[in-house]
Amino acid sequence: FHMIDVGPKQPTARRAEAQGRIVLSKEAFVALRDGKNPKGNVLALAETAGIMAAKKVSDLLPLCHPLPIDQVIVSFQLQPESFSVLVLCEVAVNAKTGVEMEALAGVNGALLCVYDLSKAVDPVLEIQDVRLNYKRGGKSGEWVHPSAKKAEVVAAQAEAAQLAGAKVALITISDRVSRGEAEDKSGLRLQDLFKAAGATITEQQTIPDERAQIGALIRRLALETDAEMIISTGGTGLSPRDVTPEAVEDVCDRLIPGFGELLRSSGADFIKTAWLSRSVAGTIGKKLVIALPGSPNAVSEGLSVLMPLLKHSLHTLRGGDHHAVR
Repeated sequence: FHMIDVGPKQPTARRAEAQGRIVLSKEAFVALRDGKNPKGNVLALAETAGIMAAKKVSDLLPLCHPLPIDQVIVSFQLQPESFSVLVLCEVAVNAKTGVEMEALAGVNGALLCVYDLSKAVDPVLEIQDVRLNYKRGGKSGEWVHPSAKKAEVVAAQAEAAQLAGAKVALITISDRVSRGEAEDKSGLRLQDLFKAAGATITEQQTIPDERAQIGALIRRLALETDAEMIISTGGTGLSPRDVTPEAVEDVCDRLIPGFGELLRSSGADFIKTAWLSRSVAGTIGKKLVIALPGSPNAVSEGLSVLMPLLKHSLHTLRGGDHHAVR
């Protein structure tokens, strides 16, 4: 056995959610629901137990790294039709490795506490369906369990209001995709992420790596539509056909160097060739233009670090107070 050396890695924002279910008898469920369990408030203590369990994972699992957990959220959904309780545990951290096991431990801690407090009412209890629903961050980006319902993915729900009301136009820049020779995976990833953040997608286009065509489309979207953000994916590398940065610079009034610097710096935590990316951002009037790299993982990683800045950027471009958005 060996513990993975995470020393060379850089800390990044990571999040995971797990779920599990406990089925009770009718008598035990009613006692839990109505606060009549003889041992006290079952769900309040189970929430505490789940939080404690999530923080103790490195003491229980030999190869898990101790992590400075930022947040643990344990929640419950009563399901009277089956006399069961669905337990959800979401864990967040800024660290070198993920928090999947912490989320699973939190769920199990809460479930065992419900079991412990309910067995005195009726010992006929069954724990079921423990699984990881969702994880985000790290080299592998975002993963959602195929059976997980969107309503159960607390992490996605928590971010759903970040860009509520914002309007965004999306562009995939790729010769192969525009000719129908490759699937537009990055464009689909952009679409999913902005929808999850609450934004409205006003238009989505695919065009080849042609500088004049790229610039003309960006300018049209900025000046002739109500899109507040124009986000592209692709064409930011070193290939002779990669001309997106030049096209963006051609049409923007002002450049925002910090966006590209942040994308390269954070991307290098996952892959060193991120330093070769020429991602760029700028403004056309009150519209924000951002050119992201062309891989789905780079899109996910890039938006994860830019997302906290987008709301403030839009607010400022609309003429709002610099200090009004937190």
